[in-house]
Amino acid sequence: GQGVDEPLSATGFRQAEAAGLFLSNVKFTHVFSSDLLRAKQTAATILGKNKFCKDLEIKYDARLRERKYGVAEGRPLTDLKAMAKAAGEQCPSFTPSGGETLDEVRERARDFFEFLCRLAVELEQKEPDRQGAASRGSAGSEEQFVFPWTNHCSEAELGSDNGGAPKILDANILVVSHGAYMRNWIGYFVSDLDCTLPTNMTKSHLSSVSPNTGISHFIIKLENGNFLKPEITCVCLNQDSHL
Repeated sequence: GQGVDEPLSATGFRQAEAAGLFLSNVKFTHVFSSDLLRAKQTAATILGKNKFCKDLEIKYDARLRERKYGVAEGRPLTDLKAMAKAAGEQCPSFTPSGGETLDEVRERARDFFEFLCRLAVELEQKEPDRQGAASRGSAGSEEQFVFPWTNHCSEAELGSDNGGAPKILDANILVVSHGAYMRNWIGYFVSDLDCTLPTNMTKSHLSSVSPNTGISHFIIKLENGNFLKPEITCVCLNQDSHL
């Protein structure tokens, strides 16, 4: 939850370092993190392992905080389940006294996602011609966005136009948040925005909470700068091979 703002444990730091090594060749343009300490430390550790982005500013946003669990915060998960059972409900839909409802969490996620889309649209408007050139730093265009679970930049990611020249992404954003929050965000992508999922993905994948430092990768296309109707493709969900 939000009320217990503990630092990462030794295991948490090892997991963050593993995620950082896994993503070390990915050149991010922006990094956003929850303003809770465990997420801030995770984001800083990931960037510390990155070959391109060690000095990139991390922006902290309260909209990325974990779901608020009210009276259940700081207590074992078994206590939350017992509270839900006593109320005749089940986790995760149960809301403890003083906690956030799932709709309230999803509203935070929607608000933050629309903020990201506006950011990407503004970037495109500032730099409309980005084909084929290494517009940021010294890395060549082929090195700009190397995702470890794809063969460099797949056609699905960067697209191809102007005679086959690769299109550099307008933004490549790392977001560090929390398990219950991300599950709600992904639910918003799928139910409200018709996110395209990998063919082998089941509903149980969508309802499960990501493992610590689990990585999900989404490609967002905004046709004609319309951030209210994004085209979203899920490349992978809760990826944890680095662990």
